[in-house]
Amino acid sequence: MHTHGSGTLRRGPAALATAVALAAGTLVALAPAPAHAAAGATLPFTSVEAESATTTGTRIGPDTTQGTLASEASGRQAVRLNAGQRVEFTAPRAANALTVAYSVPDGQSGTLAVYVNGQRLARTLPVTSKYSYVDTPWIAGSRTHHLYDNTRALLGQDVRAGDTVALEATGVQVTVDVADFEQVAAATGKPSGAVSVTDKGADPSGQGDSTQAFREAIAAARGGTVWIPPGEFRITSSLSGVENVTVRGAGAWHSVVRGSRFIDQSASSGNVHLRDFAVIGEVTERVDSSPDNFVNGTLGPNSSVSGMWLQHLKVGLWLTGNNDNLVVEDNRILDTTADGLNLNGNARGVKVRNNFLRNQGDDALAMWSLYAPDTASSFENNTISQPNLANGIAIYGGTDITVRGNLISDTNALGSGIAISNQKFLDPFSPLAGTITVDGNTLVRTGAMNPNWSHPMGALRVDSYDSAIEAQVRISNTTITDSPYSAFEFVSGGGRGYAAKNITVDGATVRATGTVVVQAESPGAATLRNVTATGVGAAGIYNCPYPSGSGAFVLTDGGGNSGWNSTWSDCSTWPQPGQGNPDPGPDRNLALGRPATATGSQDVYTPGKAVDGDANSYWESANNAFPQALTVDLGSAQPVRRLVLKLPPQSVWQARTQTLSVQGSTDGSAYSTLVASKEYRFDPASGNTVTIPVNGTVRHLRLHVTGNTGWPAAQFSEVEAYLS
Repeated sequence: MHTHGSGTLRRGPAALATAVALAAGTLVALAPAPAHAAAGATLPFTSVEAESATTTGTRIGPDTTQGTLASEASGRQAVRLNAGQRVEFTAPRAANALTVAYSVPDGQSGTLAVYVNGQRLARTLPVTSKYSYVDTPWIAGSRTHHLYDNTRALLGQDVRAGDTVALEATGVQVTVDVADFEQVAAATGKPSGAVSVTDKGADPSGQGDSTQAFREAIAAARGGTVWIPPGEFRITSSLSGVENVTVRGAGAWHSVVRGSRFIDQSASSGNVHLRDFAVIGEVTERVDSSPDNFVNGTLGPNSSVSGMWLQHLKVGLWLTGNNDNLVVEDNRILDTTADGLNLNGNARGVKVRNNFLRNQGDDALAMWSLYAPDTASSFENNTISQPNLANGIAIYGGTDITVRGNLISDTNALGSGIAISNQKFLDPFSPLAGTITVDGNTLVRTGAMNPNWSHPMGALRVDSYDSAIEAQVRISNTTITDSPYSAFEFVSGGGRGYAAKNITVDGATVRATGTVVVQAESPGAATLRNVTATGVGAAGIYNCPYPSGSGAFVLTDGGGNSGWNSTWSDCSTWPQPGQGNPDPGPDRNLALGRPATATGSQDVYTPGKAVDGDANSYWESANNAFPQALTVDLGSAQPVRRLVLKLPPQSVWQARTQTLSVQGSTDGSAYSTLVASKEYRFDPASGNTVTIPVNGTVRHLRLHVTGNTGWPAAQFSEVEAYLS
């Protein structure tokens, strides 16, 4: 299993500032790109974000800080429910089933009670932390992640569009992210001539071990169909020798296989068709040496996987060997601790389309050309949400690959929405070759701050990591919205200055990118045409190839570009989100959304909670370990005149006094004292707010806390900085 983000790219203060050759008319400008159908999969459910619903709980976020509940949530926001609190949705469609993405505190479990139009249903939704809080310390930069999980239930009654559906936390705090409303069809019947696994002794109650019954049914049905009737079936080891057979269930809500490994085989003559059942595992951690996957190895040529529900596995499909002309479509892959699907070399003519993936612990969809190139294969019209450690879609080498019409949102930590890369991880590796087509994709809130490199990853990244890019990379008709950092990144992530070249970006709409439209960090060249940008956070272009002196990155204006003609001038610093805005007014909180670090934090009460704009969330330092400090990077030196410190306003936060000093720095290294240590009283009767006059021009603000009469730790729900 490959790992991510352990590269060696570093930037020193003497990084070379390379001139940008943006010469209009170098190439003939094309007409505006034609309208395309909406990106993403056609799905059988409608999702509603919890933050848009009515609630007695607390909305959290937005936040992009790695390892926080808000940053891993869909839309970077969610709703926290204490026991007895509710979130109430208006059903967007007729439904008889509900899937909810949620998180509970580590080590806890409970239920969500369900109310329809005020009436409590007999059915509840179980919630647990069992499959969450995954640690991968061998992946450099990764923190505890995979904070969410999905729970589902057939409601036992029909819900009409417009009905109210409320979820109430029972016995445990639950953070609700999103609810999927679905009308599930009745179970289908047994196909004529099929061999039922129950005929071979399988136990539909899930109590007995049905592994041998599945093996016997597959052997008996070769050339025909194995039938998995409604029920739950437990298997305890992998199936092999699966070829020339269809394995079919009554529907993914009705026929459920419980087991962490389904098929594990290195060879097959093919013609295997898996459809219409669920495989739900018990994988609670990521062990790369274990084949805890739905399919590990090969199904053989001319096979298909469709209508499946795959959950709580390490990987949905880890595919090696001959899988020529495989079709993977109309599946749901949820809560994997590593990839959703990986074409691990030698994939020829594989089509992965119209799938839904949520909450992957590595790349959601990947092609990795290890041992042999993936060739003439495609990822098309998939919807990907919340990969919490790596990329939405990653192409690591390969020949004539297509990534088209996908919708990707909310990447986190070590990746981009789409990565086109020559990062090899292992040898022998086949670099990018032929034409790599990246067309009609929509990226929403993708890209992240890479903790290994201490710099941002763009929404769409082209990376000459281990070798120069010789393929023709054709990126067209792209929509990038709300990227936390840059829209397009061209980089040599291994830090050796290989050229990222032969790149064309033709037709893109960029809205509200946090820093820049183009982030160029390698030698090479790209032509951009018909790229329009609005709401650019810092500047149009950051062009600073690394290492210094490795060569220029040449940007050629192919015509039709607008909204991003400015250039970031200082290659010794990274642009920060919003840094290019007009001079802030006196009422603008300079600390809002800025990077925050601390000497320690307790559980989920991370530093970013103190600058997220939500007075109900808070940072809490390590307990019983004074002194503690919280530092906020304002992005550039600012003449700060006032700090406002807050604790949550609720009366349960009883009055307390914190002893602290205020320090400042322009370079993040040498700090001076702006305000000497003093006691400050936080009282809910006056809003639990303290105002501290300050006089200093600083980029980095540090609160040094030595005591707290209300709790043995430093605590702030908001740290605000103002010019007056």
